Amino acid sequence: MLKLHGECWVITDSAAGNQRQALALAEHLQLPLRHLVLRPRAPWSWLAPRLELGGRLALPARQRQLFAPPWPVVAIGCGRAAALFTRMLRRLSDGQCYTVQILNPRIDPAHWDTVIAPRHDQLDGPNVLRPLGSLNSVDDEWLADGRDACPSFADLPQPRVGVLLGGPRQGIVLDADYARQLAAHLLERQRREGGSLLVLGSRRTSPALIEILRKTLHDVPGLVWAGPDDGRNPYPGVLGWADRLVVTPDSVNMLSEACAVGCPVETFVTAPLPGKIARFHQALRAAGRLHDLDSQAPAPATPLRETASIAAELRARIQRRQAQQALD
Repeated sequence: MLKLHGECWVITDSAAGNQRQALALAEHLQLPLRHLVLRPRAPWSWLAPRLELGGRLALPARQRQLFAPPWPVVAIGCGRAAALFTRMLRRLSDGQCYTVQILNPRIDPAHWDTVIAPRHDQLDGPNVLRPLGSLNSVDDEWLADGRDACPSFADLPQPRVGVLLGGPRQGIVLDADYARQLAAHLLERQRREGGSLLVLGSRRTSPALIEILRKTLHDVPGLVWAGPDDGRNPYPGVLGWADRLVVTPDSVNMLSEACAVGCPVETFVTAPLPGKIARFHQALRAAGRLHDLDSQAPAPATPLRETASIAAELRARIQRRQAQQALD
């Protein structure tokens, strides 16, 4: 493994999905990490990452002291707001900071040293890496830790079916009618096959959707988790113990993490999906990684684990940069 040196900054907004991707990639680089949650103010927040004029004035005064020299040797950002600051770092560090941006920044990727954008974003360029799904930390060790954290799930009847709930997004409606249809399918199959249901909401899941599932499935072994009032988040344990996973169609992150487990993954789609997410679903289906809910006993696929290979390529690129800088 190539050895890197220096500090790595991880720059994100407060979105959990952005943080998970950036931190998962950074941890593979094995550098000292500093995680900055930065929130640009208007007008930069409206125009990020296009509006770079003004530099650190984009930040509220209390955050400027966080985004200050000495600059890191590597900066990894995820999300549109973070893209403003990773773009800035290239100039502020006189090119000494290797800048990485996860997700399509919606401007020329040449503003960064490397851009990592999933294939369904249809972004291309000599410095663009294109995984199938989103980056994440799910591997055998992570799943084992999840099982260790939730040992009581071992006593639940099999098949243990994890149900991962997202929320509505542009072009995808997850409303009460969707919840009732999903709950009816889950309940009918559980009555036919037995087993247990482990239902997890997310920050974007509406309380109405959760309550419909909670009411419909109240007699089924397992749990419905919607937030801290239901105890500690059992997400790693659910993925670790699941024999099958059912994921709502809205979240690239959740679908990618589910496909990283290695068990069959199903989704429930009731209307045509918007273009980008439809392309992602089609790619997963073509690879045998995603199936319709209630499909005929899909076989487990090879786990979709791309973070380590993306990190290895990124590490090699950074190492080449550091070697060149040492010669200059």
